[in-house]
Amino acid sequence: MKPFPTTKRVQTNLLRWFKKNKRDLPWRRTRDPYAIWVSEVMLQQTQVATVIPYYEKFLKTFPTVRSLAGANLSKVLKVWEGLGYYSRAKNLLQASRIIANHLKGKIPENLKDLLGLPGVGRYTAGAILSIAFNREVPILDGNVKRVLSRLFAISGHPKKTEEYLWSLSESLIPKGSPGAFNQALMDLGSMICTPKNPNCLSCPLKNLCKGYLSGKPESYPLRSVNKKVPHIEAIAAVIQKDGKVLIHQRPPHGLLGGLWEFPNWRIERKKDLKEYLRQMVKRQIGLIVKCKEPLGSFKQTYSHFKLTLHVYHCQIVDGIGNGKWIPIKKLKLFPMSKITRRISEKLLH
Repeated sequence: MKPFPTTKRVQTNLLRWFKKNKRDLPWRRTRDPYAIWVSEVMLQQTQVATVIPYYEKFLKTFPTVRSLAGANLSKVLKVWEGLGYYSRAKNLLQASRIIANHLKGKIPENLKDLLGLPGVGRYTAGAILSIAFNREVPILDGNVKRVLSRLFAISGHPKKTEEYLWSLSESLIPKGSPGAFNQALMDLGSMICTPKNPNCLSCPLKNLCKGYLSGKPESYPLRSVNKKVPHIEAIAAVIQKDGKVLIHQRPPHGLLGGLWEFPNWRIERKKDLKEYLRQMVKRQIGLIVKCKEPLGSFKQTYSHFKLTLHVYHCQIVDGIGNGKWIPIKKLKLFPMSKITRRISEKLLH
């Protein structure tokens, strides 16, 4: 794509603004590609303020790619616990093992090899290459899509205009400063060019921005219509004996893969909850139990559904059962989802 007549002014104005206004973030105090990679993965679908303490804890626990590669999944998930989207942690672990075992412990410096790693997409690869290695490679996250859509008055839905936005992003990169420029685009989208009520008067690009000059910057880009989020109900059993409680580990793949939880089942239709739970425990776990008083109903919102989990204390009548019996005080050592952690904390009090 040929440079726009305003390209140089966009570069100059944005870099000058970034120098004065850039956010002081821990991953900006290093050029270590491993640390930058970790930060970019954590920042996917997660706000900066939430990420910072997790980032610092993660690097303290796994300071190098080789230390991460040598860790087991449960330890990695435990450090990640509460950050959500756990497939990111599993992909980091898997990719670190590929780097340690096949790439001599060095993070690739080219787009093809980076894109070959689990969990590394075009945006993450571009961020690593431009920020850590000073390569002139574009980025395109939600913030950058919004900035470019408004700057050039691109009215289509970002999914349909994505390839064009990628080419725009690439055409704007100044020689010698790709990392600073890409981070400036992200900061502008986060701090100034926000989805609602953008602070256009403080924007260094306002006089170049077709969206601002149109008087309707918020109309760019076209917004998605929010789909109705399904509500799922499930039931869980807290089965105790001799100061221990029964937990299961979820399969490594899929939602919340590798995390530990109390035995639970989805409720397909309205029924006697206690009787249903008793039947499922007998059928799936091999225990005959008596369902006693409820521990409570717990709610959790995930990206694609809302969950209400009805939890009951269960007393063993007969059977050995399958699963892992854990002293209640040691539940804190096992990686769990937020909803399961809340249940375990209620047991401790």
